[in-house]
Amino acid sequence: MVRGGDEQVRGRDRELGRAVSRAQDGDEHEFETAYRLVQPGLLGYLRGLVGADAEDVASDAWLEIARDLHRFRGDGAGFRGWTATIARHRALDHLRKQKRRPLTALLEQDVLDLPGTADTVEEAMEAASTRWALSQIAGLPPDQAEAVLLRVVVGLDGPAAARVLRKRPGAVRTAAHRGLRRLAAQLTTAGRVTSAACVGSGSVKDEG
Repeated sequence: MVRGGDEQVRGRDRELGRAVSRAQDGDEHEFETAYRLVQPGLLGYLRGLVGADAEDVASDAWLEIARDLHRFRGDGAGFRGWTATIARHRALDHLRKQKRRPLTALLEQDVLDLPGTADTVEEAMEAASTRWALSQIAGLPPDQAEAVLLRVVVGLDGPAAARVLRKRPGAVRTAAHRGLRRLAAQLTTAGRVTSAACVGSGSVKDEG
């Protein structure tokens, strides 16, 4: 996640881990807490796979999560990965029934290998929490889009994202990094356009 936010992420995962443990003991309120902590990221991930059907697929996923909660073993971060795996399976089942492919799989393969620095990658990760950046993620190549969604939107680390995708951690790490570099480049371009527009608007006002 973003620089300076690691402790906040760890704090949320500690809270999530406690909530899941208590929910497994039958505490319905704590299950609601777990839902509150996980659902926003899970829904964002599913929107990248099934679009407008994300909420329906998420509902199916949570029914399975609630049913099989007693089987889960792990901490808060592990719970995020477990729920993402279930949601992905439900999304792929949903798409198979409709004879559709994941939205990200319909995009063109990437032909760009844009240079980037650590700072621009961090900037892109921070911007990925915004509506603009989420729309830009949909324009990434399929492997990059899903890796970025899992890393930034769901909040998984590299190995956890690799387990969800059933790919080698190195492949997922590379896909996520390339996607983030592309987002950083797009963010820089968007910033230049906005700055130019502001300058132009200011010059008109000065002349008036």
